[in-house]
Amino acid sequence: MVAPYRIRPAQPADVAAVAAIERAVFSDPWSANDFTECLAAEIPLLVAVRGPTVAGYAVAHYAADEGEILNLGVAVAHRRGGIGRALVERLLEELRERGVRIVYLEVRESNAAARRLYESMGFAAVGRRARYYRRPVEDAVILRAGIPAAGVSAKL
Repeated sequence: MVAPYRIRPAQPADVAAVAAIERAVFSDPWSANDFTECLAAEIPLLVAVRGPTVAGYAVAHYAADEGEILNLGVAVAHRRGGIGRALVERLLEELRERGVRIVYLEVRESNAAARRLYESMGFAAVGRRARYYRRPVEDAVILRAGIPAAGVSAKL
C-alpha cells in the first residue's frame, strides 16, 4: 500500500464518502443509512484515508467464531495501489481480535480481480449462490479462509 494512506475505524463523518464510493463501484449499492447502521451496531467498518479523502472501506460482521466480509470498496482513482489488500488484512486482524477463526465472503463469479486478491490471501471457494446478485443477475462464489489465533503463524 502506498504510504500516504492510513487505515482507521470509520466515523460518522465518513459515511457520505463511503456511500459515494459504494454507489460508484457497485451496481446494487448499499445506502448511507446501511453504513450508519453498521457504525451504530459497532461492527468492524474500516476506511483507508489519504489526508481528508476516503479512498476505500471494508465492513464485516461476526458471531461467535465466524465472520463475513460484507463489502469492500475502493474508489476508482485509488485502485491498484494495495488499498484493498491492506483493508482486508486489517479487517482480518480486527476479526481475529474478536475471536473469529473462520471468515466467509461472496464475490461475483465474473469479478476476476477480486477473486485473485482473496485467493492470494488464502481464501478458497467452498460453494456458490445461484443468481445471488441482482444487477446484473449473476452467481456468487462463496469463499472461506481460516484465521489463526493470535500468536499462531499460518497463512490466512
